[in-house]
Amino acid sequence: MPVKKPVVALLGRPNVGKSTIFNRLVGKKVSIIEDTPGITRDRIYGNVEYKNYSFHLVDTGGIDLENSDFNDEIKEQARLAIDEADVIVFVVDGKEGLTANDFAVRDMLLKSNRKVIVAINKCDSSRIEDTKYEFYELGFDNYFQVSGEHNLGFIELLEEIVKDFAPYEEEYQNLIKFSIIGRPNVGKSSLVNALLNEDRVIVSDIAGTTRDAIDTVFTYHGEDYVVIDTAGMRKKGRVYESVEKYSLLRSMKAIDRSDVCCLVLNAEEGIVEHDKHIAGYAIEAGKALVIVVNKWDVIKDKDAEMKKWKKDIEANFQFMPYAEVVFLSAKTKKRIHTLMPEVLRAYENSHREIKTSLLNNVIMDAYTLNQPPSYKGKRLKIYFSTQVGVNPPTFNIQVNSKGLIHFSYERYLENKIRESFDFTGTPIVLQFKNKGEQE
Repeated sequence: MPVKKPVVALLGRPNVGKSTIFNRLVGKKVSIIEDTPGITRDRIYGNVEYKNYSFHLVDTGGIDLENSDFNDEIKEQARLAIDEADVIVFVVDGKEGLTANDFAVRDMLLKSNRKVIVAINKCDSSRIEDTKYEFYELGFDNYFQVSGEHNLGFIELLEEIVKDFAPYEEEYQNLIKFSIIGRPNVGKSSLVNALLNEDRVIVSDIAGTTRDAIDTVFTYHGEDYVVIDTAGMRKKGRVYESVEKYSLLRSMKAIDRSDVCCLVLNAEEGIVEHDKHIAGYAIEAGKALVIVVNKWDVIKDKDAEMKKWKKDIEANFQFMPYAEVVFLSAKTKKRIHTLMPEVLRAYENSHREIKTSLLNNVIMDAYTLNQPPSYKGKRLKIYFSTQVGVNPPTFNIQVNSKGLIHFSYERYLENKIRESFDFTGTPIVLQFKNKGEQE
């Protein structure tokens, strides 16, 4: 039986270096889509690959006893991360030593019944050896000295994290998988039910636990597909979904396993900030996308509203103009037939391969038509282009100096590629390399 991907959460008070450790483990700097004050309240998600193991990593906001208003939200967020996690890495500051905030985090973790690993961060001076024993006062079994800044101690830490994990094996490897993502109460489960009830044969129905998305294999036009419902189940006595951002982890886990993501919006409520957050994570993961406006049955003047919705989507989702929009009602099943063709189109386009000669013709024509302006006496030159990957389609463009690439010119080249080839529904990635630079 394939293994579900485990979840590891980083917890600790502010300024102990959780984000640096997160970036070290994930192997890249993870950017936040929206630059909003207080963004550190949001958990940040990534995937870690180590040997034959793979796990989700969650970074949480710092727990600070002194800032009570801000901290109530952080605490709820930390509790959710603890509930979702299989292993918790408790990050403390090796230079500063223990504080009241560390003990507050400790008290939360002792009640969690989860495996806790203490990561003593900032261990890049000889003085640390003398002070590391004070951390044993926290009362846990596993302590590791690391330096996020200097990349020290991470092999030992990773070995302990994955010690009890089974090697990860993707479920339903040979089937196309698409997830139904979106904030709570937009009708995700209803949409899944509507898909399954419309002349479909359900092959199997595997229900997850409260911490897992629900995968269902079904048949459409004689082929099997997997639909992943991220609604999840509410924990008794604690309805996390009342705060929208707490649905993000389930969405992230589903996004990671999907070939295509269907972002569901609520026609009654319009677009909210959280919709953009969820879409942002799908794009960051390089996934093909379809936008689904659900609850279309409640709309009276459908033609006028459809025009208005398309304008609103264009304005709010400027970062994904390639995503197709479908309008439907999961409740009445009206227009439900419009969804699967767009899912399959997005999948097909995300795996599209372009001949090198055709690609070079398009890029060089675009370059000749609109040469970039010179910068400090230097002008960008493009030598050769080739496709190096799919899902998402990824293009390697050799240039004289990649420092001369302006984002507006990159966008211009992307638009020219999209004009020539059908990449509807999928992001594409342009990688600029200096001539002779190794892959």
